[in-house]
Amino acid sequence: MPKRKKVLIHSNSHLAFTGFGKNCKNILKYLYKTGKYDLYELGNGVPWSENGEKCPWTFYGSLPSDPKGIASVRSNPAMAKAASYGLLRVDEAIKKIKPDLYLGIEDIWAFGETVKKPWWNKMNCMIWTTLDSLPILPEAIQMAPRIKNYYVWSSFAEREMKKIGIDHVKTLHGSIDESHFYRLSKDERTSLRKRFGLSNDSYVIGYVFRNQLRKTVSDLIIGFRIFKNKYPESKAKLLLHTNWSEGWDIQRLVKESGVNPQDVLTTYSCPKCKNFSVSPFFGQKKNCPHCGAKDCYSTTSVSSGVSESQLNEVYNLMDVYAHPFTSGGQEIPIQEAKLTGLITLCTNYTCGEEMCTPESGGIPIAWFPYREIGTLFVKASSSPVDISNKLEHVFLMPEDEKRKMGKTARDYVIDNYSFNAIGRRLEEIIDAMPDVDYSIEDAFPSPNPDYKPKEKYESPEEFAKDIYKNFLGRTPEDHGQDISILIKNLKDGVPPSQILGKIRTLSQKELLKKKKTKIEDIIDKNRQKRIALVVPSDSYTALLCTYFVKEIKKKYPQHDLYVFIDKSLHEVFFPYEEVFRVCERVEGCDDISKMEGRGNEQGLFDICFVPEKENLGLASFSRNGKDLL
Repeated sequence: MPKRKKVLIHSNSHLAFTGFGKNCKNILKYLYKTGKYDLYELGNGVPWSENGEKCPWTFYGSLPSDPKGIASVRSNPAMAKAASYGLLRVDEAIKKIKPDLYLGIEDIWAFGETVKKPWWNKMNCMIWTTLDSLPILPEAIQMAPRIKNYYVWSSFAEREMKKIGIDHVKTLHGSIDESHFYRLSKDERTSLRKRFGLSNDSYVIGYVFRNQLRKTVSDLIIGFRIFKNKYPESKAKLLLHTNWSEGWDIQRLVKESGVNPQDVLTTYSCPKCKNFSVSPFFGQKKNCPHCGAKDCYSTTSVSSGVSESQLNEVYNLMDVYAHPFTSGGQEIPIQEAKLTGLITLCTNYTCGEEMCTPESGGIPIAWFPYREIGTLFVKASSSPVDISNKLEHVFLMPEDEKRKMGKTARDYVIDNYSFNAIGRRLEEIIDAMPDVDYSIEDAFPSPNPDYKPKEKYESPEEFAKDIYKNFLGRTPEDHGQDISILIKNLKDGVPPSQILGKIRTLSQKELLKKKKTKIEDIIDKNRQKRIALVVPSDSYTALLCTYFVKEIKKKYPQHDLYVFIDKSLHEVFFPYEEVFRVCERVEGCDDISKMEGRGNEQGLFDICFVPEKENLGLASFSRNGKDLL
């Protein structure tokens, strides 16, 4: 029987109302249904271990859950950004799971540090990302040689990457669960409109989007106004399913455009009772009209919104779907709209190129290029006049033609974007990946308390990063706020020698976290003169034995002193510079003949002192023909 692959999927949590979140949920459901894999999710945006019991797969949130970790994230913008992409927990997840495949699904800049990790490519590693503008992001190009399995969400991105010589990039669209989105019957749609106060002869234009600046709702509002002025008999309504508290100030845009606010609708939902409604905007955090809950009835957001079945009803209120944007990686709402049989209008740029062709049941929106300030990315400015013209085209289209085009749109998504189509493709990709066998210890550098820092550093930042990397075996990013504090202390005049002492102590602690089962694994084989002090396992005796540390080192200054003691008492000996290494008591450490050797057989230590708890006089420290005094 073939080995079951352990698959770790790292993305927006499947609980998030985002494109990444929906895709994550879909592919996990599909892969789970195959019964072929041990599945793990590292979900961004959720605290560690939260909601794990609700999943049929093993779930970990990527945010800190402890008060100290939460405080560090809140106080440090750089750490907060790293936390949002799961960088604070990814190493912990790799160590815990030891996956056969790490599959990262996020914006490309989320993986800048991940691809440099010592464990990267020890197992199968795959990035499945969105690239949405020209020129291609420098990060996407720079990371390409490190990413063996490189997948993008649109053929636009694959084409443009290959133009610059990156030939191993392939397209794998984000997945849509087609079972959630479908055309309701005529009677059901009539009843739905009546429920929300919409007349059956109103021409409803819809847009489902996160209220980001790249979603150009401003162009749509102006296009809507032009169309409505030309066809007042259409009783046109503009349904904006989005959060009115982020991104564009939609209220102001509507007012300045001269559009009647009563003609612009939005979706409200209640996180308490899970009910929703569609109406003109009337503010945020209102009392729920369904259950009476206080201050919770707001427009939909990524953290609190409608269910998939409710979103299907929102689409079914529409007669046509319009999606103007500056650029995009896939724009999942376009595919959802197509599944409900809607004709879709979208900007003919980046991923939109695939969505506005005759075979996709879509219509292109004309656009003009402009350059984004700072990045100089080529972005699209959708034409409000063309939006109006395309709305007119669909409005005047015969009903049988609309139905035919809507069916084409649905079939296209099922064939190219559906839960099953993308799931099968991903399953084939995973099954084709080779089996891996790697040591998780080798994938993470060991702390090294014996590291010798350089004599001179160019800056406090260079010093801090060097000692963190080499003493602790970790990147500075793994320590978040700690390294920022260290750099500040250096700039404030704290002596480097004082900091080095603390880092060495921390390095010893980190080293002790790695399980050691043999004495041979503990000792430094490059250093030949060794003395062992094996301390009885109680705190009082441990404190008394600290007295002998200086005496041993005074008599045997050329020897490295190893102290073997129960893990719970390690810190008793950390302050003593005379101790070369504090070690956990392991099997055989109190066997004098093994430690020092017997007959002609050489031991691991020149001398091994094993004081008796009942007799701690110096006379008891006599081993191998040598006395302490």
